[in-house]
Amino acid sequence: MNSDNLIQTGVSLASQTSYKVGGAAQWYAAPKNWDELEASFVWYQRQDVPLTLLGAGSNLLISDRGLPGLVLSTRYFRGYQFNLETGILIADAGEAIAKLAWKAAKRGLKGLEWAVGIPGTVGGGVVMNAGAHTSCMADILVSVTVLSTDGTVSELKPEDLAYSYRTSNLQGGNQMVVKATIQLESGYTKAEIMELSNQNWTQRKTTQPYHLPSCGSVFRNPQPHAAARLIEQLGLKGHRIGDAEIAHRHANFILNCGTATAKDIFELIRYAQEKVEYHWSVSLEPEVKLLGEF
Repeated sequence: MNSDNLIQTGVSLASQTSYKVGGAAQWYAAPKNWDELEASFVWYQRQDVPLTLLGAGSNLLISDRGLPGLVLSTRYFRGYQFNLETGILIADAGEAIAKLAWKAAKRGLKGLEWAVGIPGTVGGGVVMNAGAHTSCMADILVSVTVLSTDGTVSELKPEDLAYSYRTSNLQGGNQMVVKATIQLESGYTKAEIMELSNQNWTQRKTTQPYHLPSCGSVFRNPQPHAAARLIEQLGLKGHRIGDAEIAHRHANFILNCGTATAKDIFELIRYAQEKVEYHWSVSLEPEVKLLGEF
């Protein structure tokens, strides 16, 4: 397949992230199927440029300066299949994990109800070991198909991914998640799983701000502490740099209140880190991934 129509130049990445900030990609491709994905990789392998893999952009802060090289997005690489007898779900990387969680609930399949409020894709969920309500992707993943930057396709098991809290060895960026196989539990009624899902969704809506662009939780929780509690106790809720604000509803969220830049958000992240380090001697590690130069 010819890559000429797939590879675009100077595409703004602001619309590709949940923060709605960021500069342009030097080159950009968003394949919808295997043929287009392979063509994009063939083009990349002929170039001497960096490669950035991008999903739904829900856990990213992209520099205002943009990104050099090829940005390869899986947001349109979609497809899924449920097996109601075995509880197996096979989903492509670009599928929204929250959408699949609701579809699983409506089929009486248990195991994804924690994800009803997760604003990301299957691919991102696998890479970040997404989780909520004491559950996470590592609990249900059977295997994942990945495409390496050298064009090799591999199937990996959870034990190959070095999973821990909100992290895996896939975060190195050398392998792209293409498809995931997930084990859910059958034998439940739609009403049972929908009730659990609605409870989780209600809790997220009432405790987290969804009305303005954000990346979700900015910092990993430095056990045994909660990042939000440490920030809140310093009176930082509502603190602003430019149009970036530490949320009043949840102090581990930074909101784009209108015209924030990536620089505004980055500086607010650093400010919160410095204050928490100074007052509590605790180092806050970002859960949000920073891409580009800041």
